[in-house]
Amino acid sequence: MRQGILERYRAHLPVTDKTPVVTLLEGDTPLIPAQNLSKKIGAEAYELYLKFEGMNPTGSFKDRGMTMAVSKAVEAGSKTILCASTGNTSASAAAYAAQAGIDCAVLIPSGNIALGKLSQALMHGAKVISIEGNFDEALTLAKEVTAQYPITLVNSINPYRIEGQKTGAFEIVDDLGEAPDFQFMPVGNAGNITAYWKGYKEYCDRGKCINLPKMMGFQAEGAAPIVTGKPVKNPETIATAIRIGNPASWQQALRAKEESAGAIDSVTDKEILEAYRILAETEGVFCEPASAAGVAGLIKYLKAGKLEKRIAKLRIVCILTGHGLKDPECAIRTIEKPASIPPKMDALKKALGL
Repeated sequence: MRQGILERYRAHLPVTDKTPVVTLLEGDTPLIPAQNLSKKIGAEAYELYLKFEGMNPTGSFKDRGMTMAVSKAVEAGSKTILCASTGNTSASAAAYAAQAGIDCAVLIPSGNIALGKLSQALMHGAKVISIEGNFDEALTLAKEVTAQYPITLVNSINPYRIEGQKTGAFEIVDDLGEAPDFQFMPVGNAGNITAYWKGYKEYCDRGKCINLPKMMGFQAEGAAPIVTGKPVKNPETIATAIRIGNPASWQQALRAKEESAGAIDSVTDKEILEAYRILAETEGVFCEPASAAGVAGLIKYLKAGKLEKRIAKLRIVCILTGHGLKDPECAIRTIEKPASIPPKMDALKKALGL
């Protein structure tokens, strides 16, 4: 029988007999060999894989951290959880709160959230409050209210979120038999790159792997505070999930980069959308725009000749953080409208080029 991550990796997590396991059977997401993509972007010298976190219950990687955070909140007697969110966190928090039978409140930046994600939070019964400001302002307010009232904050500054999210690294090692040589991924609030690095280090410390990957994180150019070295007051990018100007896990992400001899860089919205399209067309994988930032970064580094090669193929894993149906508006805006023809055979033959 399938298990969620708290049961599967119980020995590696802060779970006790007193912890009520609040789960939607998250985790166990596919690690997809990407041979078509590899040919398309000139990565044949490497083994390329896609870790598709969009296959989690609410469609994003956030479920890994949320099962842990909500389980520990319930263990502590909390009746309400709260988060600030650009979308995925709100959907996940609301779903796990519903599963736990507790209340959930969500603060969202006004006008800066994909409707697919907002609809999830509302359907799960969360109290959604729109803040006339950006994500960073919403998070500041969330921290203030949870410090004053008996409400549990479930953003990635909650250490249990990181504990749950590190299991993505465990799964990759379990599937490959070793850690990859490079991991490419999006960076927004920077909790995920922090969590994966923690997971790899812990698994290697326990003898599950020998080598550690180089952590390659990519922010959107209009929301790249870690790259520029200073907060971005008004971050802008089509990739709403990483539209964050002052990441909560900034310093931890820098440590992951430095300790792994990796990089944190930026990609343009144009590069993100191109990777988003190529993933769907070559591998049949439909991810949300922010998810494609890591692949966009890989393409950028391949073009610039910045990746080392060896006789034995190096392994690259790209983390796709959310499903494309999280942000269908973006897909609709970037595709051509289907052709309309009369219900006649001649018209169909012409449309098919027959």
